[in-house]
Formats: sequence, structure tokens, C-alpha cells
Amino acid sequence: MSTERETLIKELLTLVADEGMVEVSEIAPEKRLDELDIQSADFVMILMAIEEKYNVYISVDNELADVETVQDLIDLVVMKIKEEQAD
Repeated sequence: MSTERETLIKELLTLVADEGMVEVSEIAPEKRLDELDIQSADFVMILMAIEEKYNVYISVDNELADVETVQDLIDLVVMKIKEEQAD
């Protein structure tokens, strides 16, 4: 794993914790998002913060449909950032 990816993952975990109002220590890649008790309004705030920080758009209707764990969310954001950088 590259240092850049590790840094990105740490940033994302912190962002999810801050915006989702959960302790960073509770968040692990294998943790299901519904187990974190993140409310839908908080999830929208998480997505908005990701969009603002990384300049990527994540469609709630399409792309988030298969996101169940923190790792799924990380993978999706990393993919979107790579797509954005490739353009």
C-alpha cells in the first residue's frame, strides 16, 4: 500500500468520524456503515465533505447502492479520485 493511499484512508476515516459524529476508534474498514449508527443526514454531510475535500461527486442513487462497509466507501472514493486525476 502506498503512503499516499494510507494517508488518504486515514483522512477518509477521520472525515467519516467527524461528519458522522462517531469516534474514530469505532471505525474500521470491515465495519458495516449501518452498524456505526450514522444517520442519513450525517451520511449526506459525509458525502458533501468528500466532494468538497477531494473534488469528486458520488451519486447517492447509483454508486452508493453497493456500499455496505467503511472499506466499500473508501474503495469508491479512491476510485473516484483516480478517475478525477485521470481527466
